[in-house]
Amino acid sequence: QVQLAESGGGLVQAGGSLSLSCAASGSVIRANAMGWYRQAPGKQRTLVAAATSTGTTNYAAFARGRFTISRDDDRNTVYLQMNNLKPEDTAVYYCFRGNDWGQGTQVTVSS
Repeated sequence: QVQLAESGGGLVQAGGSLSLSCAASGSVIRANAMGWYRQAPGKQRTLVAAATSTGTTNYAAFARGRFTISRDDDRNTVYLQMNNLKPEDTAVYYCFRGNDWGQGTQVTVSS
């Protein structure tokens, strides 16, 4: 079993930045992809960004150019640096690793 602990959410003004992190513990498989989804109220959960163990990254169109995903496999941690945040980025951000999910961290961007 894998446990995922997210941190770094919060409230920020439009144009600001936040950095999320997600540390995995337990039966971690290094080869698993790690990344982030988000879910805004009344909307479906959507992919934000993902990173494989071989270094491949994948971004949603809305994240490209503003968000950067990285992973530290020595620490079993994935990061999401979010810059130039917009009110429409407001959502609960969920970390995933393989088929496991974190509990989510709230990101709120005020206009």
